[in-house]
Amino acid sequence: MNEALRPSSRRAAKNPAVAQHGKLRKRSVGRTLAKVAGIGLSVALVSGGAVAAYAAWDLANTLKPTVSLGNEDVLEGVPDVGAMEGGVNVLLVGSDSREGQGDGFGDPDEETAVLNDVTMLMHISQDHSHVEVISFPRDMFVDVPACTDPEDPSGEPLYEQYGVKINSVLDYGGLGCVVKTVEQLTGVTIPFAGTVQFLGVAAMSEAVGGVSVCVAEPIEDEHTDLYLDAGMHELKGLEALQFLRTRHGVGDGSDLGRISNQQVFMSALARKLQDGGTLGDPVALYSIAKAALANMELSSSLANPTTMVSIAKAMKDIDLAKIAFIQYPTGTTDGGVIPSDSAEIVNLALQNDTPVVFDPTADEASFASAGDPTAVPAEGEAAPAEEAPAEEAPAEGTAATPAPTTEALPMDVTGQTAAETRCSAGRTLDDQ
Repeated sequence: MNEALRPSSRRAAKNPAVAQHGKLRKRSVGRTLAKVAGIGLSVALVSGGAVAAYAAWDLANTLKPTVSLGNEDVLEGVPDVGAMEGGVNVLLVGSDSREGQGDGFGDPDEETAVLNDVTMLMHISQDHSHVEVISFPRDMFVDVPACTDPEDPSGEPLYEQYGVKINSVLDYGGLGCVVKTVEQLTGVTIPFAGTVQFLGVAAMSEAVGGVSVCVAEPIEDEHTDLYLDAGMHELKGLEALQFLRTRHGVGDGSDLGRISNQQVFMSALARKLQDGGTLGDPVALYSIAKAALANMELSSSLANPTTMVSIAKAMKDIDLAKIAFIQYPTGTTDGGVIPSDSAEIVNLALQNDTPVVFDPTADEASFASAGDPTAVPAEGEAAPAEEAPAEEAPAEGTAATPAPTTEALPMDVTGQTAAETRCSAGRTLDDQ
């Protein structure tokens, strides 16, 4: 791991193998995800018929400049996202750049970087029956393919890299390079992507009217200035942002603990969007759309209101028990983590468009969220994998239609469904 890069040239010299905070040149490549919840909203902004033509026009004019992923040709001849072979994949990323975020997140000239500290892949099945959201740990070592240089798109590509942390890729080659890296890692094509900044996440949590989350033990984090007692909390605005950013105040203080905490928020958000009727409320949808588009940097493929409507239609009726938030399985190594053998099982489920089910006896590591002792298990929650029913032999001359299957995840793959209520495993200052 950490092989030497190709020698001399500006491209070869841009080696992000050691990701650090520090003063960097100003650039517009990276925006921030202050964490995943707000970005998930970008694919559920509007449902069919809920936004009038004027609203669609207004939303289109709210868009920030877009980014080319360099793979737009995969969408040629595809009339609608529902017609995409193998389902729809959307990459949701963000950097920890403080540029344009005011004074509340540190000095933008001294405490900034362009690191994709959150990288998430959302897969919507082709038949719109299930969704998987994969979180990739920021300290995971990956190989990076040759990428288009965002500073010189028509010039020589940036060289491939080996054994570098995934959160360094945004600075090295921009959003398109992060997409190519995750495509190479997982084996799926990703035609849509976007990023959002800190303040954008706060704005979107306000737009949905807040999200109710469960805290099992008190959270005390002086780094994000978040202090929550045990119990239920309605989070929105800055407090929601702090909850999504906290690392020291949850689990074991690692990025893996933060991912688990983000999954608590995202599952609660999914429940609110469906159970609260948000997806059927034109006023609420319009407010969410305005907040998202005003604060996100989207790929050119995603920055089309019609495309966003199509993706929303694909998601709005999916059973909460079939929306799985998965932490990409890793094992520890010197200086970070690497994909474990179980990662290939997750990859194959994505490639084959197969729904997954968590092992009910999965490892409860120190970074995991805590179960809510007062919650009643949702229907379909933690259901065991079922064998595909036997099929009758097809008539002569006709092709057999394979029965849908379910991929049972190994016990070292952690996460939760949107139907499952879990609580943030808080951590006090005394434990840090």
